[in-house]
Amino acid sequence: QVQLVESGGGLVQAGGSLRLTCKAPRNIFSTFSASDMAWYRQPPGKERELVASITSDRDIVYADSVKGRFTISRDNSNKKIYLQMNSLKPEDTGVYYCYQSRRDSGVYWGQGTQVTVSS
Repeated sequence: QVQLVESGGGLVQAGGSLRLTCKAPRNIFSTFSASDMAWYRQPPGKERELVASITSDRDIVYADSVKGRFTISRDNSNKKIYLQMNSLKPEDTGVYYCYQSRRDSGVYWGQGTQVTVSS
């Protein structure tokens, strides 16, 4: 059963913007709001890496490479998180994955959405 669904990826020129959305349609409100959430990415030929995370208390961490350009946020009432990506660079290219850490049942991953930034 699919727990997390990402959308919003695509092809964009360097300097452009994209907004990724991750929804958790099977979560009930209390489960989602108590979860820690994050965005990871996997560049071509490289390991998966953390991009940004947001806890249930809304504490936020960003990778150094995206600070000042990306913004993570969450909407508990709609069971979604977002990643606003501005000033995109070719090195931001990769598959972006939504991550959820649930207190009742562990870790979940989305299927990923491709982001390609052309120079």
